[in-house]
Amino acid sequence: MIIWAINLLVLAIGILAVGLIKPKWLLFWMDQPNRFIIVGVSVILFMAAAIMFGEGTKQGGSLSEVVQSEKPAATETPDDLAQ
Repeated sequence: MIIWAINLLVLAIGILAVGLIKPKWLLFWMDQPNRFIIVGVSVILFMAAAIMFGEGTKQGGSLSEVVQSEKPAATETPDDLAQ
């Protein structure tokens, strides 16, 4: 999840940079594109990236550590299915 957060952060920075220079490129369907819309979208993406990064670091270990753990899988079958 941390990698997705970093990718989203890079996307937000790219949208902000391009949108502040040439807002017509991103808002091509509008007659009079506004930079305020670009800033708003970038702020929302920055917040989403920050939340994703925080949740990713709160999980503790990475996904590869969880997969490689030594816990056995639950293999118990219900009594009505056992023959």
